[in-house]
Amino acid sequence: MPEGGLPSISIIVVSRHRPQALARCLASLAGQVHADFELVLVADPAAVGICPELPAKRLAFDQANISAARNEGLALAAGEVVLFIDDDALAEPGWAGALAAPFADPRVIAATGFTRGPDGLRWQVRAERITPSGETLPLHVAETALLAPENGCPVSTIGTNSGFRRAALLEIGGFDPAFAYYLDESDVNLRMAARFPQGLTAVVPAAQVIHGAAPGAGRGEAGVPRDLTAIGRSAAIFAARHGGDAGWLREGQRRRLLRYMVAGRLDPFAIAPILATLDRGLALGRGQMPALPVWNRPPPPPFRPLPRRAPAGEPLFLAGWHWQARSLRARAARAVAQGRPTGLLLLTPSFLPHRLTLAAGGWWEQWGGLWGASQPEDPPVIFLSKNARILRERGNLPRRRSEISGKSPQNAKIESL
Repeated sequence: MPEGGLPSISIIVVSRHRPQALARCLASLAGQVHADFELVLVADPAAVGICPELPAKRLAFDQANISAARNEGLALAAGEVVLFIDDDALAEPGWAGALAAPFADPRVIAATGFTRGPDGLRWQVRAERITPSGETLPLHVAETALLAPENGCPVSTIGTNSGFRRAALLEIGGFDPAFAYYLDESDVNLRMAARFPQGLTAVVPAAQVIHGAAPGAGRGEAGVPRDLTAIGRSAAIFAARHGGDAGWLREGQRRRLLRYMVAGRLDPFAIAPILATLDRGLALGRGQMPALPVWNRPPPPPFRPLPRRAPAGEPLFLAGWHWQARSLRARAARAVAQGRPTGLLLLTPSFLPHRLTLAAGGWWEQWGGLWGASQPEDPPVIFLSKNARILRERGNLPRRRSEISGKSPQNAKIESL
Protein backbone atom coordinates (compact mmCIF):
# COMPACT_ATOMS: atom_id res chain seq x y z
CA MET A 1 0.00 0.00 0.00
CA PRO A 2 1.55 3.37 -1.02
CA GLU A 3 1.97 6.23 1.42
CA GLY A 4 -1.25 7.80 2.67
CA GLY A 5 -3.03 4.45 2.85
CA LEU A 6 -4.31 4.57 -0.73
CA PRO A 7 -3.79 1.57 -3.02
CA SER A 8 -1.69 1.75 -6.14
CA ILE A 9 -3.79 2.61 -9.18
CA SER A 10 -3.73 1.67 -12.83
CA ILE A 11 -5.95 3.89 -14.99
CA ILE A 12 -6.97 2.02 -18.15
CA VAL A 13 -8.17 3.86 -21.24
CA VAL A 14 -9.29 2.01 -24.35
CA SER A 15 -9.81 3.94 -27.57
CA ARG A 16 -10.64 3.22 -31.17
CA HIS A 17 -10.56 5.82 -33.95
CA ARG A 18 -11.19 8.86 -31.72
CA PRO A 19 -7.79 10.57 -31.54
CA GLN A 20 -9.04 14.06 -30.69
CA ALA A 21 -11.29 12.88 -27.88
CA LEU A 22 -8.53 10.62 -26.59
CA ALA A 23 -6.02 13.49 -26.44
CA ARG A 24 -8.41 15.52 -24.28
CA CYS A 25 -9.08 12.53 -22.02
CA LEU A 26 -5.36 11.96 -21.50
CA ALA A 27 -4.87 15.66 -20.74
CA SER A 28 -7.44 15.37 -17.95
CA LEU A 29 -5.66 12.30 -16.59
CA ALA A 30 -2.31 14.06 -16.69
CA GLY A 31 -3.90 16.63 -14.37
CA GLN A 32 -4.80 14.07 -11.71
CA VAL A 33 -3.32 14.87 -8.33
CA HIS A 34 -3.13 11.33 -6.94
CA ALA A 35 0.60 10.70 -6.45
CA ASP A 36 0.78 7.02 -7.31
CA PHE A 37 -0.89 5.85 -10.51
CA GLU A 38 0.12 4.41 -13.83
CA LEU A 39 -1.57 4.97 -17.15
CA VAL A 40 -2.42 2.07 -19.47
CA LEU A 41 -3.52 2.94 -23.01
CA VAL A 42 -5.02 0.40 -25.41
CA ALA A 43 -5.74 2.10 -28.72
CA ASP A 44 -5.76 1.65 -32.47
CA PRO A 45 -2.30 1.83 -34.11
CA ALA A 46 -2.82 5.39 -35.36
CA ALA A 47 -3.60 6.73 -31.87
CA VAL A 48 -1.64 4.51 -29.49
CA GLY A 49 1.36 6.86 -29.61
CA ILE A 50 -0.64 9.99 -28.86
CA CYS A 51 0.66 12.33 -26.10
CA PRO A 52 4.15 10.77 -26.16
CA GLU A 53 5.23 12.90 -23.21
CA LEU A 54 3.14 10.69 -20.91
CA PRO A 55 5.08 7.59 -19.75
CA ALA A 56 2.19 5.19 -20.28
CA LYS A 57 2.07 1.48 -20.91
CA ARG A 58 0.78 1.29 -24.49
CA LEU A 59 -0.65 -1.46 -26.66
CA ALA A 60 -1.92 -1.24 -30.23
CA PHE A 61 -5.29 -2.99 -30.52
CA ASP A 62 -7.90 -2.42 -33.20
CA GLN A 63 -10.77 -4.85 -32.60
CA ALA A 64 -14.32 -3.51 -32.21
CA ASN A 65 -14.75 -5.23 -28.83
CA ILE A 66 -14.55 -3.10 -25.71
CA SER A 67 -14.36 -6.09 -23.34
CA ALA A 68 -11.42 -7.60 -25.23
CA ALA A 69 -9.68 -4.19 -25.23
CA ARG A 70 -10.21 -3.76 -21.50
CA ASN A 71 -8.76 -7.20 -20.87
CA GLU A 72 -5.66 -6.20 -22.82
CA GLY A 73 -5.32 -3.19 -20.54
CA LEU A 74 -5.95 -5.33 -17.48
CA ALA A 75 -3.13 -7.65 -18.55
CA LEU A 76 -0.72 -4.68 -18.50
CA ALA A 77 -2.00 -3.10 -15.28
CA ALA A 78 0.06 -3.65 -12.13
CA GLY A 79 -1.98 -1.51 -9.72
CA GLU A 80 -3.92 -2.99 -6.83
CA VAL A 81 -6.91 -1.09 -8.17
CA VAL A 82 -7.81 -0.62 -11.83
CA LEU A 83 -9.88 2.40 -12.87
CA PHE A 84 -11.66 2.71 -16.21
CA ILE A 85 -12.62 5.83 -18.12
CA ASP A 86 -13.85 6.18 -21.72
CA ASP A 87 -11.83 8.00 -24.33
CA ASP A 88 -14.59 10.60 -24.78
CA ALA A 89 -14.65 11.49 -21.08
CA LEU A 90 -12.79 14.04 -18.94
CA ALA A 91 -11.72 13.22 -15.39
CA GLU A 92 -11.90 15.95 -12.81
CA PRO A 93 -8.54 16.42 -11.05
CA GLY A 94 -9.48 14.51 -7.91
CA TRP A 95 -11.26 11.65 -9.68
CA ALA A 96 -8.62 8.93 -9.33
CA GLY A 97 -7.86 9.58 -5.68
CA ALA A 98 -11.53 9.81 -4.71
CA LEU A 99 -12.53 6.66 -6.58
CA ALA A 100 -9.61 4.62 -5.23
CA ALA A 101 -9.90 5.73 -1.59
CA PRO A 102 -12.67 3.26 -0.56
CA PHE A 103 -10.45 0.33 -1.56
CA ALA A 104 -8.48 0.92 1.64
CA ASP A 105 -11.37 -1.10 3.13
CA PRO A 106 -10.64 -4.75 2.19
CA ARG A 107 -14.37 -5.47 1.82
CA VAL A 108 -14.62 -3.15 -1.19
CA ILE A 109 -14.29 -4.92 -4.53
CA ALA A 110 -15.68 -2.24 -6.87
CA ALA A 111 -16.44 1.47 -7.00
CA THR A 112 -18.25 3.97 -9.17
CA GLY A 113 -18.56 7.75 -9.23
CA PHE A 114 -21.00 10.36 -10.48
CA THR A 115 -20.97 11.15 -14.20
CA ARG A 116 -21.98 14.39 -15.86
CA GLY A 117 -23.21 14.67 -19.44
CA PRO A 118 -21.55 16.33 -22.43
CA ASP A 119 -22.38 19.83 -21.20
CA GLY A 120 -20.16 19.17 -18.17
CA LEU A 121 -22.74 20.28 -15.62
CA ARG A 122 -25.92 18.22 -15.70
CA TRP A 123 -26.01 14.64 -14.51
CA GLN A 124 -25.87 11.74 -16.92
CA VAL A 125 -25.67 8.94 -14.35
CA ARG A 126 -25.33 9.02 -10.59
CA ALA A 127 -26.06 5.93 -8.50
CA GLU A 128 -27.95 2.89 -9.77
CA ARG A 129 -28.38 -0.84 -9.25
CA ILE A 130 -28.40 -3.27 -12.16
CA THR A 131 -30.98 -6.07 -12.43
CA PRO A 132 -30.47 -9.53 -13.99
CA SER A 133 -32.52 -8.23 -16.93
CA GLY A 134 -30.15 -5.32 -17.53
CA GLU A 135 -32.53 -2.62 -16.27
CA THR A 136 -31.27 0.03 -13.85
CA LEU A 137 -32.84 1.07 -10.55
CA PRO A 138 -31.97 4.53 -9.17
CA LEU A 139 -30.20 4.90 -5.83
CA HIS A 140 -30.20 8.05 -3.72
CA VAL A 141 -26.65 8.60 -2.44
CA ALA A 142 -25.38 11.97 -1.17
CA GLU A 143 -21.98 10.94 0.18
CA THR A 144 -19.68 7.93 -0.16
CA ALA A 145 -21.59 4.75 0.59
CA LEU A 146 -20.46 1.10 0.68
CA LEU A 147 -23.30 -1.06 -0.58
CA ALA A 148 -23.91 -4.81 -0.89
CA PRO A 149 -26.17 -6.40 -3.53
CA GLU A 150 -29.87 -6.17 -2.70
CA ASN A 151 -32.44 -8.67 -3.98
CA GLY A 152 -29.90 -9.95 -6.47
CA CYS A 153 -29.15 -6.46 -7.80
CA PRO A 154 -25.61 -5.10 -7.24
CA VAL A 155 -24.58 -1.50 -7.70
CA SER A 156 -24.03 -0.68 -11.36
CA THR A 157 -20.54 0.59 -12.15
CA ILE A 158 -20.83 2.68 -15.31
CA GLY A 159 -17.94 1.82 -17.62
CA THR A 160 -16.62 5.36 -17.99
CA ASN A 161 -16.38 5.93 -14.24
CA SER A 162 -15.59 2.67 -12.49
CA GLY A 163 -12.92 0.89 -10.48
CA PHE A 164 -12.26 -2.68 -9.38
CA ARG A 165 -9.90 -4.46 -7.06
CA ARG A 166 -7.67 -6.07 -9.66
CA ALA A 167 -7.31 -9.40 -7.84
CA ALA A 168 -11.09 -9.77 -7.60
CA LEU A 169 -11.59 -8.88 -11.26
CA LEU A 170 -9.01 -11.45 -12.32
CA GLU A 171 -10.64 -14.10 -10.15
CA ILE A 172 -13.86 -13.88 -12.16
CA GLY A 173 -11.92 -13.95 -15.45
CA GLY A 174 -11.96 -10.24 -16.27
CA PHE A 175 -14.37 -8.83 -18.85
CA ASP A 176 -16.23 -11.23 -21.11
CA PRO A 177 -15.53 -10.65 -24.83
CA ALA A 178 -19.00 -12.04 -25.53
CA PHE A 179 -20.11 -8.50 -24.64
CA ALA A 180 -18.47 -6.53 -27.43
CA TYR A 181 -20.48 -3.46 -26.43
CA TYR A 182 -23.20 -2.71 -23.86
CA LEU A 183 -23.70 -4.37 -20.46
CA ASP A 184 -20.03 -5.40 -20.41
CA GLU A 185 -19.38 -3.87 -17.00
CA SER A 186 -22.85 -4.90 -15.78
CA ASP A 187 -21.97 -8.51 -16.51
CA VAL A 188 -18.87 -8.01 -14.35
CA ASN A 189 -21.06 -6.57 -11.57
CA LEU A 190 -23.35 -9.62 -11.54
CA ARG A 191 -20.48 -12.13 -11.73
CA MET A 192 -18.57 -10.38 -8.94
CA ALA A 193 -21.68 -10.33 -6.77
CA ALA A 194 -22.07 -14.08 -7.29
CA ARG A 195 -18.42 -14.80 -6.56
CA PHE A 196 -18.07 -12.39 -3.60
CA PRO A 197 -21.50 -12.24 -1.91
CA GLN A 198 -20.05 -10.27 1.01
CA GLY A 199 -18.20 -7.83 -1.22
CA LEU A 200 -19.14 -4.15 -1.22
CA THR A 201 -19.31 -1.58 -4.00
CA ALA A 202 -18.48 2.02 -3.16
CA VAL A 203 -20.57 4.83 -4.61
CA VAL A 204 -18.38 7.96 -4.54
CA PRO A 205 -20.19 11.20 -5.49
CA ALA A 206 -16.91 13.15 -5.38
CA ALA A 207 -15.36 10.98 -8.12
CA GLN A 208 -16.73 12.81 -11.13
CA VAL A 209 -16.14 12.65 -14.86
CA ILE A 210 -17.67 14.50 -17.79
CA HIS A 211 -18.82 12.00 -20.39
CA GLY A 212 -19.03 13.16 -23.99
CA ALA A 213 -20.96 11.67 -26.88
CA ALA A 214 -18.27 11.08 -29.48
CA PRO A 215 -19.37 9.27 -32.65
CA GLY A 216 -18.72 5.53 -32.82
CA ALA A 217 -19.53 2.47 -34.85
CA GLY A 218 -23.15 2.39 -33.70
CA ARG A 219 -23.89 6.07 -33.18
CA GLY A 220 -23.48 9.40 -34.92
CA GLU A 221 -22.88 12.90 -33.65
CA ALA A 222 -24.27 13.80 -30.21
CA GLY A 223 -24.77 10.13 -29.37
CA VAL A 224 -27.69 9.55 -31.76
CA PRO A 225 -27.83 5.78 -32.39
CA ARG A 226 -27.59 4.42 -35.92
CA ASP A 227 -27.36 0.68 -35.25
CA LEU A 228 -28.54 -1.20 -32.15
CA THR A 229 -27.45 -4.67 -33.19
CA ALA A 230 -24.67 -4.93 -30.60
CA ILE A 231 -26.97 -3.64 -27.85
CA GLY A 232 -29.65 -6.21 -28.68
CA ARG A 233 -27.19 -9.10 -28.84
CA SER A 234 -25.54 -8.20 -25.53
CA ALA A 235 -28.91 -7.73 -23.82
CA ALA A 236 -30.11 -11.17 -24.89
CA ILE A 237 -26.91 -12.89 -23.74
CA PHE A 238 -26.93 -10.95 -20.44
CA ALA A 239 -30.53 -11.88 -19.60
CA ALA A 240 -29.95 -15.54 -20.45
CA ARG A 241 -26.78 -15.74 -18.34
CA HIS A 242 -28.19 -14.01 -15.28
CA GLY A 243 -31.76 -15.30 -15.34
CA GLY A 244 -33.42 -12.09 -16.51
CA ASP A 245 -35.72 -11.05 -19.32
CA ALA A 246 -34.64 -8.64 -22.07
CA GLY A 247 -38.23 -8.00 -23.15
CA TRP A 248 -38.19 -4.49 -21.66
CA LEU A 249 -35.39 -3.31 -23.95
CA ARG A 250 -37.32 -2.67 -27.17
CA GLU A 251 -39.77 -0.25 -25.58
CA GLY A 252 -36.96 1.48 -23.72
CA GLN A 253 -34.98 1.99 -26.91
CA ARG A 254 -38.09 3.13 -28.78
CA ARG A 255 -38.68 5.85 -26.17
CA ARG A 256 -35.03 6.85 -26.42
CA LEU A 257 -35.29 7.23 -30.22
CA LEU A 258 -38.48 9.26 -29.86
CA ARG A 259 -36.68 11.67 -27.53
CA TYR A 260 -34.01 12.20 -30.19
CA MET A 261 -36.76 12.74 -32.78
CA VAL A 262 -38.55 15.33 -30.64
CA ALA A 263 -35.23 17.11 -30.11
CA GLY A 264 -34.85 17.34 -33.89
CA ARG A 265 -31.80 15.07 -34.01
CA LEU A 266 -33.37 12.02 -35.64
CA ASP A 267 -35.50 11.65 -38.76
CA PRO A 268 -38.87 10.09 -37.86
CA PHE A 269 -38.50 7.66 -40.75
CA ALA A 270 -35.24 6.36 -39.27
CA ILE A 271 -36.86 4.98 -36.12
CA ALA A 272 -38.28 1.76 -37.60
CA PRO A 273 -35.03 0.77 -39.40
CA ILE A 274 -33.01 1.40 -36.24
CA LEU A 275 -35.39 -0.70 -34.15
CA ALA A 276 -35.07 -3.43 -36.77
CA THR A 277 -31.34 -3.57 -35.99
CA LEU A 278 -32.21 -4.03 -32.30
CA ASP A 279 -34.52 -6.93 -33.17
CA ARG A 280 -31.74 -8.46 -35.26
CA GLY A 281 -29.33 -8.19 -32.34
CA LEU A 282 -31.80 -9.74 -29.89
CA ALA A 283 -32.30 -12.63 -32.32
CA LEU A 284 -28.54 -13.10 -32.67
CA GLY A 285 -28.04 -13.28 -28.92
CA ARG A 286 -31.08 -15.35 -28.08
CA GLY A 287 -30.12 -18.87 -27.11
CA GLN A 288 -26.42 -18.06 -26.77
CA MET A 289 -24.77 -19.05 -23.50
CA PRO A 290 -21.04 -18.38 -23.82
CA ALA A 291 -18.72 -20.03 -21.30
CA LEU A 292 -17.63 -17.88 -18.40
CA PRO A 293 -14.24 -16.27 -18.99
CA VAL A 294 -11.11 -17.59 -17.28
CA TRP A 295 -8.06 -15.43 -16.66
CA ASN A 296 -4.87 -17.13 -17.81
CA ARG A 297 -2.57 -14.20 -18.62
CA PRO A 298 0.98 -13.88 -17.25
CA PRO A 299 1.75 -11.27 -14.55
CA PRO A 300 1.84 -7.66 -15.79
CA PRO A 301 5.00 -5.58 -16.36
CA PRO A 302 6.24 -3.70 -13.27
CA PHE A 303 4.20 -0.77 -11.99
CA ARG A 304 5.14 2.40 -13.86
CA PRO A 305 3.82 5.46 -12.03
CA LEU A 306 3.56 8.82 -13.71
CA PRO A 307 5.92 11.44 -12.26
CA ARG A 308 4.66 13.23 -9.21
CA ARG A 309 3.16 16.63 -9.88
CA ALA A 310 4.72 19.72 -8.38
CA PRO A 311 2.67 21.30 -5.57
CA ALA A 312 -0.15 23.42 -6.98
CA GLY A 313 -0.17 27.17 -6.51
CA GLU A 314 -3.06 29.24 -5.20
CA PRO A 315 -6.31 28.47 -7.05
CA LEU A 316 -7.45 31.20 -9.43
CA PHE A 317 -10.96 31.90 -10.70
CA LEU A 318 -11.23 34.29 -13.64
CA ALA A 319 -14.55 35.69 -14.80
CA GLY A 320 -15.81 38.17 -17.36
CA TRP A 321 -17.89 38.78 -20.47
CA HIS A 322 -17.44 36.59 -23.53
CA TRP A 323 -15.99 39.50 -25.53
CA GLN A 324 -13.13 39.57 -23.02
CA ALA A 325 -12.34 35.91 -23.67
CA ARG A 326 -9.03 36.52 -25.42
CA SER A 327 -7.41 38.40 -22.54
CA LEU A 328 -8.95 36.16 -19.88
CA ARG A 329 -7.71 33.01 -21.62
CA ALA A 330 -4.23 34.50 -21.87
CA ARG A 331 -4.27 35.09 -18.11
CA ALA A 332 -5.55 31.57 -17.54
CA ALA A 333 -2.73 30.15 -19.65
CA ARG A 334 -0.14 32.08 -17.63
CA ALA A 335 -1.65 30.84 -14.36
CA VAL A 336 -1.63 27.21 -15.53
CA ALA A 337 2.00 27.58 -16.58
CA GLN A 338 2.74 28.67 -13.00
CA GLY A 339 1.07 25.52 -11.65
CA ARG A 340 -2.06 27.26 -10.42
CA PRO A 341 -5.41 25.42 -10.57
CA THR A 342 -7.45 27.75 -12.76
CA GLY A 343 -11.09 28.13 -13.71
CA LEU A 344 -12.57 30.58 -16.19
CA LEU A 345 -16.18 31.76 -16.38
CA LEU A 346 -17.33 33.54 -19.55
CA LEU A 347 -20.77 35.17 -19.48
CA THR A 348 -23.07 36.42 -22.20
CA PRO A 349 -26.03 38.77 -21.58
CA SER A 350 -28.49 35.99 -22.40
CA PHE A 351 -30.47 33.02 -21.09
CA LEU A 352 -28.19 30.41 -22.68
CA PRO A 353 -27.61 27.33 -20.49
CA HIS A 354 -24.04 26.87 -19.31
CA ARG A 355 -21.44 24.37 -20.48
CA LEU A 356 -18.14 23.27 -18.92
CA THR A 357 -15.06 21.65 -20.42
CA LEU A 358 -11.33 21.34 -20.05
CA ALA A 359 -9.68 23.87 -22.33
CA ALA A 360 -6.71 22.88 -24.46
CA GLY A 361 -4.53 25.07 -22.28
CA GLY A 362 -5.31 23.08 -19.14
CA TRP A 363 -7.90 25.21 -17.32
CA TRP A 364 -11.56 24.39 -16.70
CA GLU A 365 -13.72 26.76 -18.71
CA GLN A 366 -17.43 27.40 -18.20
CA TRP A 367 -19.54 29.62 -20.40
CA GLY A 368 -23.20 30.56 -20.70
CA GLY A 369 -25.78 33.25 -20.19
CA LEU A 370 -25.83 35.61 -17.24
CA TRP A 371 -29.36 34.37 -16.55
CA GLY A 372 -28.97 30.79 -17.85
CA ALA A 373 -29.10 27.50 -15.92
CA SER A 374 -25.81 25.98 -14.75
CA GLN A 375 -26.78 23.25 -12.29
CA PRO A 376 -29.01 20.17 -12.69
CA GLU A 377 -31.67 21.58 -10.37
CA ASP A 378 -31.74 25.09 -11.90
CA PRO A 379 -34.84 26.54 -13.58
CA PRO A 380 -34.33 27.70 -17.20
CA VAL A 381 -33.99 31.34 -16.11
CA ILE A 382 -32.14 32.74 -13.09
CA PHE A 383 -32.26 36.49 -12.52
CA LEU A 384 -28.92 37.58 -11.03
CA SER A 385 -26.57 40.51 -11.40
CA LYS A 386 -23.15 39.90 -12.90
CA ASN A 387 -21.37 40.00 -9.53
CA ALA A 388 -23.94 37.72 -7.91
CA ARG A 389 -23.58 35.28 -10.78
CA ILE A 390 -19.80 35.22 -10.46
CA LEU A 391 -20.07 34.57 -6.73
CA ARG A 392 -22.56 31.78 -7.39
CA GLU A 393 -20.39 30.04 -9.95
CA ARG A 394 -17.00 30.41 -8.28
CA GLY A 395 -17.37 27.01 -6.61
CA ASN A 396 -18.08 25.24 -9.90
CA LEU A 397 -14.64 25.51 -11.42
CA PRO A 398 -11.95 25.79 -8.70
CA ARG A 399 -13.50 23.00 -6.63
CA ARG A 400 -12.41 20.38 -9.10
CA ARG A 401 -8.77 21.24 -8.49
CA SER A 402 -8.68 23.16 -5.22
CA GLU A 403 -10.34 20.49 -3.08
CA ILE A 404 -7.43 18.16 -3.76
CA SER A 405 -4.84 20.76 -2.82
CA GLY A 406 -6.62 21.19 0.50
CA LYS A 407 -8.05 24.60 -0.32
CA SER A 408 -11.71 25.49 -0.08
CA PRO A 409 -13.19 26.91 -3.26
CA GLN A 410 -14.21 29.94 -1.23
CA ASN A 411 -10.50 30.64 -0.73
CA ALA A 412 -9.76 30.73 -4.43
CA LYS A 413 -8.60 34.13 -5.64
CA ILE A 414 -11.24 35.74 -7.86
CA GLU A 415 -10.37 38.09 -10.69
CA SER A 416 -13.12 39.51 -12.87
CA LEU A 417 -13.33 42.02 -15.70
